[in-house]
Amino acid sequence: MEEALTFLSSLGVKEREKVIYNLNKARISQDPTLFKKLRNEIWEFRVKFNKLQFRFLAFWDKSNTSETLVIATHGFIKKTDKLPRNEIEKAENLRKQYLKSKNS
Repeated sequence: MEEALTFLSSLGVKEREKVIYNLNKARISQDPTLFKKLRNEIWEFRVKFNKLQFRFLAFWDKSNTSETLVIATHGFIKKTDKLPRNEIEKAENLRKQYLKSKNS
């Protein structure tokens, strides 16, 4: 989604390369250190680089029977051990907007 792309574009070259490398790695392996379920339909994609923790929240779009899309709602730099509740709520709201616009 737009916010995820904006966040990715705001990163430095090396950070962006690390995120893209890990995205490609997650496509071929089920590594729970990279991608894990948070709650309901929201998942977290994690990248650690130079002591920073980059996070993208996402959900699955399984409406196509031959392909499943992973839609990243937005990204942020995680500064605490606990994931902020408002970030999960934002991802849930963006998921609802995506599904609503897709079905209309």
